[in-house]
Amino acid sequence: MGAGPDRLLDAGVVDAVRLHGHEVEVERITLEPQPNEVAALFETAAEVSSHVADACDRGAFPLVLSGNCFCSLGAVAGVGRDLGVVWLDAHPDFNTAEGTTSGFADGMGLAILTGTGWNALRETIPGYRVVHERNVILVGARDINPAEETRLQASDITRLDVVEARSGLAPVAADLAAKTEGVYFHLDLDVLDPSEGRANEYAAAGGLRASEVSTAIDTVGRLVDMRAAAVTAYDPTLDPDGSLAETAIELVARIVDTASVERADRVSA
Repeated sequence: MGAGPDRLLDAGVVDAVRLHGHEVEVERITLEPQPNEVAALFETAAEVSSHVADACDRGAFPLVLSGNCFCSLGAVAGVGRDLGVVWLDAHPDFNTAEGTTSGFADGMGLAILTGTGWNALRETIPGYRVVHERNVILVGARDINPAEETRLQASDITRLDVVEARSGLAPVAADLAAKTEGVYFHLDLDVLDPSEGRANEYAAAGGLRASEVSTAIDTVGRLVDMRAAAVTAYDPTLDPDGSLAETAIELVARIVDTASVERADRVSA
């Protein structure tokens, strides 16, 4: 999945967004060697935060292409506002160090974003702020381990399964608009049903169609300011004909179009 962002760049994501009338500047984040995976994840999040903050200062819309979902910590931190989160993912990423049986750190992204775990390291991310669970909408999650399910049931997160997302997103997005200064839109491509293309090895059956993700982008954008976004977890080795890359590029352009309309509305207001 770490190769995903470069593959999307090679497949023409920048040109596609420019064809929609937007100016695009690409900033690549690279790291010095880190002692371990966890240190690398948090250092990457810190770099994302700095780049997102710079983009916001210039009045640009920050969209992150990432191999994993940990980038969400940096994206939210860099915006520097009290944001809500709309999280589209086959997985809730709501594991904790105490509950995980795999040790997969990327499966903890939303848990850390909402204030659970890795207390000292998360404070190394410039601008890190906790997103209240009541300000999170989790869409399309279906591959959930028992410990995550227990935590989710005890949380204040709003959950919409694939069926509920088709009609239930608008009212909860409108509610989010009343409580926050905008949203961070998180699109893990494995929220898509594998019939649309297999995003990564963790993809699970029963997901959203690409058209439904597009509708979700439009719905959120119509009701609440989209302040930043990320598209994550694309493994190009599972997409030999590039069809999912094309879908991902279309969704990136849809996000940027939606955010740009909102930005223009804010300026004119």
